[in-house]
Order: sequence, then C-alpha cells, then structure tokens
Amino acid sequence: MRKTVSLLAAIFVLFACPLSVRAESRPHSVSSQSIVLYEPQSGRILYEKDADTPRPMASTTKLMTALIATEHLNVGSTVTVPAAAVLVEGSSMGLRGGDVLTVRDLLAGLLLSSGNDAANALALLVSGSLEAFAVLMNRKAGELGMVNTVFVTPSGLDEGNHHSTARDMALLGSAVLKVPLLAELCSSKTVTVRINGTAVTISNHNRLLHLYKDAVGLKTGYTKKSGKCLVSAATRDGVTLVIASLNGGDYWNDHMALYNYGFSCVESVVLPLPELPSVAVVGGMAQRVLLKAIAPQAVLVKNEQESIVCEWELPPFVWATVEVGEPIGVLRYRTAERLIAEVPLVAANTVDERAAIPFSEIWRRQLLRLFSALTR
Repeated sequence: MRKTVSLLAAIFVLFACPLSVRAESRPHSVSSQSIVLYEPQSGRILYEKDADTPRPMASTTKLMTALIATEHLNVGSTVTVPAAAVLVEGSSMGLRGGDVLTVRDLLAGLLLSSGNDAANALALLVSGSLEAFAVLMNRKAGELGMVNTVFVTPSGLDEGNHHSTARDMALLGSAVLKVPLLAELCSSKTVTVRINGTAVTISNHNRLLHLYKDAVGLKTGYTKKSGKCLVSAATRDGVTLVIASLNGGDYWNDHMALYNYGFSCVESVVLPLPELPSVAVVGGMAQRVLLKAIAPQAVLVKNEQESIVCEWELPPFVWATVEVGEPIGVLRYRTAERLIAEVPLVAANTVDERAAIPFSEIWRRQLLRLFSALTR
C-alpha cells in the first residue's frame, strides 16, 4: 500500500436541493404509546414518541424469528413439523404434528397468518428447543443494535421479560427488508402454501397493505398485555420508511399520518460527479495521473433547503508505477448535518515507472555540460 500525505481540497457547494413536495405538518399527537418513524438509509429518526420505553411487542417478534430462520435453514427444503410445535395457544396457520411443507411456506404462515405454530416449528427446526432459539434471537438483536430488547419466545407470546422498544423494532424491521424473500412475503396480501401437498391460500393480517398504497409490510401483533403493535414499511419514489409502534390505539391511522409526513420531508436525489483533478506522479513516464469515480447511488435528503457540499481528499503526489483502478483518494458528499455519501477516487490510467538512468550516464552528461560551458 502506497504511503501518502493527505491533503483536503476542493470543497464547494454542488447544489441546494429544495424538496419537490411541500412538507406536511408534523403530527401533533399519535395514539400509540411508543412510536418511531425511521429512515433506514441514513439511520435518521424523523419522528419519535417514547421511543425507548421497554414494552411487550407481541407477534412483531416474528420478524426476528423469520430473520433467524432464513439464516439457518434452506428456505426451499422440505421439513416435518415437530409435534411439540403445535402445542401452543393463540393465532395459528393450522399445523399438526407430522405435517410436511417447505421452510418458505412455514415463513409465509409465520408472517401472514401470524402462526404461533409456525414460529415454534421454525425455532425447533433451527435450534432443537425454544430456549436455545431465544439465545440466537438475542445474539442477533445485539448485532442489529437493539440495545433494549430481550427475546424469550419465538412467537411473541408474553413470557418472562420478553420486551423491546419502538426504536429497536424499527431497526429489526429495516433488517427484514434487506432479505428479499422476507420483504416479498411481508408485502404479499395473500400467499398459497402447500401442506402435505394440499394447496392452502393464507391472507395477511396487515390491513395497512390495503389501506395505504405505498405500504410494503411488515408485521402486526397483539396480546392483552402488549396492546396493538405494528411494524410497517412503505416505499415511494425511491424512499423507504419504517414505522414501529407499541401499545397503539388507532395504529393504522397513526402509521398513515406519519408516512404522509415522512414522505413530504424526505426525497431521493442523484448526486452528480464533479470535474475531478489529476494528481502529480513522481518517477513516472507521465507527470500526472487522471482520476475517475463511480457515481454514488441516490441518497435521501430532508428539510426544505439542504445544501449538498462536495469535497475530495487527495495526496499531493504519488509514486510510479500507478496501476489503472488503483485507489488514490476519496470523494465525499456532505450536508451541514452529516456525511451522506463517500466514493473512492481511483487512477483512470496506468503510469509506468520511468527507467532509472545509470550512474555512469549521469556523469557523462555532467561532463558534456561542463565541456560545453568551457568551450563557449
């Protein structure tokens, strides 16, 4: 790796991006006891109310169960439902011990029908016991940054100190969206599964998929202890938002009002590449090397007038040989609040090392210059 001295250069305003939609009023109140509106690309909270109070989260727990199952099981494999899995109260996808179906169909029953039997079946297939599966759930929670969460059951049934927070559940919902199969299932209004070869169509309990055209999931939950819980997601014009609410009242309208607000104050913009400088090359066949960069993906910005500033960090010079594609520096895009994108600057061309001149040739040239000067 080449050692260079970094030099910060070329800080200038690329553009100021006024939002194309007039921002909706920030909701004065929502009925849910705890709620978070989260923008996962930047990790920003756009709205929160009592975001870090631990509360039971009911069947929204199943988002974690699904996440663990996809990491440990082949979703296309056929499995047999353990008899112990169906000995559970509450919502069910109608499984019996010994039923045969695919892991994908179990996941569909877990996420759409909110099947406690499917949750237990997946947990037992992964870990052999519900207790061992809870260990995996809590380990994954730590990886996701869910710092105020304890999982006890795979189904979300109240037991022990089973709890989370609105902030933590928003992180979980965002992680689920990154798994294509889970994102597909959570956004489906109905799915046809096969149990022992017989086709069964199951419907999604998430009414937001019918009430809000941009909704793409995710999971409902309810117990007497938890009240109404909902982790949802919506996508519009390249912007994805996630809302997590615990102990809600009119939680459908809570989520729709917050999405209208969120989409009005965040939009996706394409970042242009500035004209890039070249960098001096020491000991090369050429004196400078050109630079290139891959244009960054569209990013999300908020506020009615958020100026985006571009800067690059480059060394004052590099040593030959320089290979095409070799990292030289970095290009950063910032707002006043945060770093929004960073892309590497690489060599656009190869600069070969200049051949070394033999010591004898250096003396010969010096003597020729001296002789020339004396004979003038």
